[in-house]
Amino acid sequence: MIETGRLLLRPPAAADRPWLRRLLDDPEAMAMIGPRRGPAECEAVLDRHLEWFERYGYGFMAVLRREDGKGIGFCGLKPGAENTPVEGEVEIGWMLFPGHWGCGYGYEAAAALLDWGWATTSAAQIYAITSAINTPSRRLMARLGMAQVPGGEFVSTRFGPGDIRAQSVTYAVVRPA
Repeated sequence: MIETGRLLLRPPAAADRPWLRRLLDDPEAMAMIGPRRGPAECEAVLDRHLEWFERYGYGFMAVLRREDGKGIGFCGLKPGAENTPVEGEVEIGWMLFPGHWGCGYGYEAAAALLDWGWATTSAAQIYAITSAINTPSRRLMARLGMAQVPGGEFVSTRFGPGDIRAQSVTYAVVRPA
């Protein structure tokens, strides 16, 4: 478990599945990430997150507010997505319910996960990818000390042909000295 000033981050528990499924099916939360997922797809995603912990020692963690234990999103490290410039690398990602955007929770969770990642992996860099038009995520990446990777642009297969969200960018942060 990772604790910050306002948050608890931990591997997802069975009791988290209902609210994590709602997050993965939230149209606003998924707008820049990809298609909404139905119940079976949500379960498969959650199972994959737990498999990463077993296989790699890291994965996406449930993000809960310390004050009341409410689940507000997830954040974590994962194996770099296939068919992207980060395939085979360590990738960080995050997703919060829209009602919690703009409160600093994303930064707080991601900064804690980067620190944890440096302590628990041997990665020389940690990467992040997003849609080129996802300005809020790109701002957060920059705030985390990540820089856009030259030549890291690609077309995501998560979106249909001609979808402007498919144009994607890669960011990275180098392990602190």
